[in-house]
Amino acid sequence: MTSPIRTAVVTGGGHGIGRALCRRLHEDGVTAVVVDIDAAAAKTVASSLDGHAFALDASAEIAVKDLIEKVEAEIGAIDLFVSNAGVGFGDGEEGAASKGGGIRSTDDRWDACWRVNVMAHVYAARYLLPRMIARGGGYIASVASAAGLLSQIDDAAYSATKHAAVAFAESLAITHGEQGINVSVVCPQAVATRMIGIEDDSVSTGGGFGGNDVDGILSAKQVADCIVDGIYEKTFLILPHPQVVNYVQRKASDRDRWITGMQRFRRRIGG
Repeated sequence: MTSPIRTAVVTGGGHGIGRALCRRLHEDGVTAVVVDIDAAAAKTVASSLDGHAFALDASAEIAVKDLIEKVEAEIGAIDLFVSNAGVGFGDGEEGAASKGGGIRSTDDRWDACWRVNVMAHVYAARYLLPRMIARGGGYIASVASAAGLLSQIDDAAYSATKHAAVAFAESLAITHGEQGINVSVVCPQAVATRMIGIEDDSVSTGGGFGGNDVDGILSAKQVADCIVDGIYEKTFLILPHPQVVNYVQRKASDRDRWITGMQRFRRRIGG
């Protein structure tokens, strides 16, 4: 189909959901700007799509600012920005409040998750919003997780920061919707990516760990198609796994019961 979007930036575009998003957008006639901390991966994806590649640490504010300025000066106005880059490390030996073991062994996993899973979204909005508002509108999409609505067992930092990402997306929509800014937040469950131990281009979606496969593991392409279709429909909350709606309703109706159920589920998947 022909997309109303001309230029789209996708962070974390070198692998997984981000790569599949770039491919789908390219199929729809969109100029894909592939952004990833892995410069080689970004270049490989972009070259296959006649797109553009940029290396970026999405958690670095000035780097995000420079990226936006460079894309708009050299490629064109950014119609869609997808904050897709994300990290998760699991809890350490001390449990939910564990410190060490982020991107580098000396990192605080909480700080690393906060910078990538939340502040990267804030920085993108901070420097894009004035430009989009000035030209009458634009689209910002954030890839969070069902963990941002529910919880990821044994990954407190991931769960908390994905909750924050959802809340930030809600705030963007509430505050800037009347200024022509469309916002979506994506909350999938398990997706066949490296985050759950499945390598790029695997022919199988089997596996996963920690109960990830309880509701089925979707391919990155399936999730990308769901995201793009949701964006075209201007859907705020995009749920590739529709059963998440039921879980959220159960959690809201009786949180004590939900926590007890999650404790029981944790015991089961932990053997």
